[in-house]
Amino acid sequence: MTLIARTHARAVETLTLDSPHNRNALSAALVGELAEALTHAAEDPGVRAIVLTHTGNTFSAGADLKDPPPSSRLRSSRGDPHPSDALVALLRQIVELPKPVVARVTGHVRGGGLGLLAACDIAAASSAATFAFTEVRIGVAPAVISLPLLPRTNPRALARHYLTGERFDAAEAVATGLLTTHADDVDAALAPVLDGLRRCAPAALAETKRLLTARVLEAFDRDADALTALSARLFSSPQAREGMTAFLERRDPAWVV
Repeated sequence: MTLIARTHARAVETLTLDSPHNRNALSAALVGELAEALTHAAEDPGVRAIVLTHTGNTFSAGADLKDPPPSSRLRSSRGDPHPSDALVALLRQIVELPKPVVARVTGHVRGGGLGLLAACDIAAASSAATFAFTEVRIGVAPAVISLPLLPRTNPRALARHYLTGERFDAAEAVATGLLTTHADDVDAALAPVLDGLRRCAPAALAETKRLLTARVLEAFDRDADALTALSARLFSSPQAREGMTAFLERRDPAWVV
């Protein structure tokens, strides 16, 4: 089953997360297919920019709690990297890609899906979209996704969302720095953006993106190992087991007062 659909129109490659049965959760398979599709788009001289979008009513629900990423410090019996390693690599790949990546969101975004948005160069959402950093409510932290998020967002605004796990709307996502814009018609909002990218010289776009992403890549170089280790430790903790079990059983975890 293909989890990433690809279409191409006027130098723009659209990559669509197409796993609606689990709300486009960031499984190892989806992350791997997306990384492959991004590599293909990066190498194609006919692609000027990439749009990252989704099917269904959710851009991405984040990690699949039925199969959460195990310790990134370990490898499988086959020697393959675990999903947490693959997610770090995917986020960095989006940031480093020499072509602009534009997120198009018409549904909800939770947890790790917000890391994908932060890794993109431009992000637009429907005004009806909602967002939440749900990690703290299941006993973990938004560790790995902090790599692109912290350098690109308003620290005070982000602190509330990180610490409470509250749901917030598209207008607040713009104020936080998570989104570039929101509109009732996201395609109408993106039309001038994509037209602008089509008018730009490819080499100039690549170098301009390099200027914009330098601080984000510094965060990857400095913090990736520590944050993947933190993620691994928290996902294997008793609180995380209780939090994920409670989520799947649709009840409050034991610490709720």
